[in-house]
Amino acid sequence: MFSAFLALSAIAAGLVAYAADDDNRTLAGRTRQYLGDLIRLDTSNPPGNESRVASYLKQVADSSGIPAELLGDDPKRLSLVARLKGNGKNKPLLLMAHSDVVPAERKRWTVDPFKGEVREDYMYGRGSLDTKSLLAAELAVMVEIKRRNIKLSRDLILLSEADEEAGSSGIQWVIKNAWPKIDAEFAFNEGGSVWESRNGTRVFLVQNAEKIPTRVILTARGPAGHASLPRSDNAVLRLARALVKLADADQPVRLSPTTRRYLRELSAFPEYDWLPQILPRLENAATVQAAAGQIRARDPEVDASLRTTVTPTMLNAGIKINSIPSTAEAQLDVRRLPNETAEEVLARLRQFVPDPAVDISLAPGPQLPANEASSRMSAAYHSMERAISLVYPRQSAVVPFMSRGATDGSFLRSRGMAVYGVPIFLREPGESREHGNDERISMQNIENGAELLWQMVLETAGDN
Repeated sequence: MFSAFLALSAIAAGLVAYAADDDNRTLAGRTRQYLGDLIRLDTSNPPGNESRVASYLKQVADSSGIPAELLGDDPKRLSLVARLKGNGKNKPLLLMAHSDVVPAERKRWTVDPFKGEVREDYMYGRGSLDTKSLLAAELAVMVEIKRRNIKLSRDLILLSEADEEAGSSGIQWVIKNAWPKIDAEFAFNEGGSVWESRNGTRVFLVQNAEKIPTRVILTARGPAGHASLPRSDNAVLRLARALVKLADADQPVRLSPTTRRYLRELSAFPEYDWLPQILPRLENAATVQAAAGQIRARDPEVDASLRTTVTPTMLNAGIKINSIPSTAEAQLDVRRLPNETAEEVLARLRQFVPDPAVDISLAPGPQLPANEASSRMSAAYHSMERAISLVYPRQSAVVPFMSRGATDGSFLRSRGMAVYGVPIFLREPGESREHGNDERISMQNIENGAELLWQMVLETAGDN
């Protein structure tokens, strides 16, 4: 194991030596360099190999005079923590991003997904959006602060965590074994985004809450037999009927302060000029479900912020085409609202499927913790608002929202830390490429995002 780690360190050292050739780069140039280097370190999960990135980050930190250390119990899957000391007036600010990426189907890419190739002003590569671009920007900001010897009112911590994409074992290990090293008042994380309205306003979505993935298994049972005799109690049919019922069922609408604010803010933009007339009906128990149905017909993404969602994703049944199996199984990706418990959701699903031959249970393994939304009244949130108004003084709007996707931030929120998904990268036109083929980010987006993160960090942690 140790020899494998040394080999990874050697790879990272080569990249760092190249990255350090010109120490007079701009913040944007430094971010682009780091992002290209990070993409070239394949950390597909599984298996992860996040120590490739952790070692690279440590050597960049070491070369810049920033104290850093590697953390974890698996030499191939280490996380990193680096820290710049402030004057202690305030508790630390944590910059976090995960170092692993989802696998890439190379044959479906037009470029090598682990080369960091630039074409027509776009950098291609797995992780260019999720989320090595954020990690590169955070590292560049920290290095730039150190180079300029900027005084800080609070410690600035960088956390690169392993295994976000598959199980969040990295963040859980750090919380359990090294909590004092990351304990902070605020954290800036992935999850935010920026989009441009037709009226020219840039809308900055600050993620201050997130839905909770709740993995559910349906198991249908029935008598086994020869397929030449159709049976209505066939386990596969029972499972199919149950899935249709769950897919068609209307989950109850539960509004939170974040969701109410999000809907109200959205309704001011021309893309959502249909929304104001629906909003009052969401507050009336007699009309709320019908109103949510109208929203779903116009914008399923907005509808998903109103309630728990249920999506069948995996099926398993039978061993031979001419034999009726005695069991059939489906796995569901349930994204529950933060103000619902897993037990509440399970009880409701069972009501929708009152078939005693269909068992509905939580999948084995740990579930992500329930957590409260991070405050919009905090110093960090106001600092982000100020930073956005400074960098984009004309026609900008800051909107809190709850994301459908999950991040490691939920584990920190459950410990009382305020976590915000920072909106620094513009949602570019076309289909989303996160986790998709030919994942890419424009060079202008990298530059603008790094500059905005720089301003956010200075507004939050600078000693003005």
